[in-house]
Amino acid sequence: MQIRIIKPGMLSTLQDRGRYGYLSQAVPISGCMDGLSARLANLAVGNEDNAAVIEFTYANAEFIAETDILVAYAGDGATLSLAIGDIPAERPVFIPAGTNIKLNNSLLGSRTYLSIAGGWDVPEVLGSRSTYLTAAIGGLQGRQLKAGDILNSMDRLTPIAENILDSLKDDGPNYTNWSLARQLLLPADKKTIRVVLANEAGWFENKSITDFLTTPYTLSLRSNRMGYQLDGAMINRIISDELLSTAVTPGTLQVTGSGSLVLLMADCQTTGGYPRIAQVAAVDLPLCGQLKPGDSIYFKEISRSDAEMLYIEREKQLAKLANAVSKRY
Repeated sequence: MQIRIIKPGMLSTLQDRGRYGYLSQAVPISGCMDGLSARLANLAVGNEDNAAVIEFTYANAEFIAETDILVAYAGDGATLSLAIGDIPAERPVFIPAGTNIKLNNSLLGSRTYLSIAGGWDVPEVLGSRSTYLTAAIGGLQGRQLKAGDILNSMDRLTPIAENILDSLKDDGPNYTNWSLARQLLLPADKKTIRVVLANEAGWFENKSITDFLTTPYTLSLRSNRMGYQLDGAMINRIISDELLSTAVTPGTLQVTGSGSLVLLMADCQTTGGYPRIAQVAAVDLPLCGQLKPGDSIYFKEISRSDAEMLYIEREKQLAKLANAVSKRY
């Protein structure tokens, strides 16, 4: 299966679940900013969980199916459309060769994930196909997609993907009457991000901790895949010690020397010297991955055990969905 990029949009890269095992060599995890949407897009076409997907940031992108393709998309950054109308999300879609597909802007979020049966065929670098632009590794030659790029699927499909393709193949576009209902896996309040207070939370004034947990913070324009600069109440310190560079990870909330907040994201560095006030619960990182400049969020404290249980419950829900797709095909 093959597509050709006509318009790449603002920032489109190939990503998977990330590059693990190399933090000690200062290699970031990278991977999808909204891992939940990416996993659902893969699940919809019968792929393995870690198959490479295209991460589109916002919309204004377009590609053409050079061959018959079986794809799915998930995420809030765009809707996909053909000449005959919009393509529904979170379900497998058969698209015949020669069809143009456009990504149209959505106000709901910032990122959309496109899977293809078999996964996108790019080389693994350090065990991952994820693009890390700063080091120019992974993905398609370590760079973002551009007009004219040709992308192919992997040659081998899973048995589930083969069966989905056989059930949908037609002369025109075709898709299932079921979807994976991503919204049911997300909290109703998508602007409240649950956090666990971190090691240096005691370095800050009580009032600053209260402000952190009760007042809104807004994403500034100084935000990217490495991290988000947040505008809001300043965080004042009561301990002025300097912190030796220590471990950070996607979801770590740091307090800069000026008292502002930085939320680290997928391409973040592996160590940092700013004190850590909190860590976003892993179950809410997909919500953070859909934020865009101007969005305001609140932080809510939960316990470490609650964060673990929420993550385990999400994984159980995903396993049930995978089982349902498997039984159907």
